[in-house]
Amino acid sequence: MNEITTTIIRVSLLLAAFAIGATTLVSLTEANTRDKIIENERQTLLAAINALVDSNEYDNDILTDTFLIPSTRKLGTKDFTQVYRARKGDTPIAAVFTSIAPNGYNGAIKLLIGVYHDGTLAGVRVIKHKETPGLGDKIVVKKSDWILKFKGLSLINPTESRWKVKKDGGDFDQFTGATITPRAIVTAVKKALQYFEKNRDELFKEAN
Repeated sequence: MNEITTTIIRVSLLLAAFAIGATTLVSLTEANTRDKIIENERQTLLAAINALVDSNEYDNDILTDTFLIPSTRKLGTKDFTQVYRARKGDTPIAAVFTSIAPNGYNGAIKLLIGVYHDGTLAGVRVIKHKETPGLGDKIVVKKSDWILKFKGLSLINPTESRWKVKKDGGDFDQFTGATITPRAIVTAVKKALQYFEKNRDELFKEAN
């Protein structure tokens, strides 16, 4: 074997070793990054849930105690919805799930809604919207406390007939120059409460 051939073989082996090492490093980095992304998403979801139902109110793993419900007009959903159930021991405490207000001023508004087992709202948050900055975006906590006023309400407080904005003869404030957005959310939350009331036992049955 001449010197040139030996050199070629040596270089080829070095390149092969480098390629294997680089591939292994990329795979390990990708795996670690993926795990971090999953954990960050998990913590973000948990923080959103705990903004509605305080972690001191339940003692189960709420992210694994879940239930899937099919699409339904009451929630404005077109796909399966994950329900997160809070429990204290064997006692059901609250359910947290998403709902869609389809008729916002600039399109659908996605909500995260928490409902205590007795039908009282733990809270409501907007998690996605396209409403007009300075007007419709007052539905977001950072812009206004309007959305916080749902906490503690139910279908009997106020009565179902009063679940409207004041302009429509109800109990809920609207925004100056932007009635459509709060009207859409009030209606969506009311429908979510109606859905919960009708399906309460189903929502808290054993995980599927």
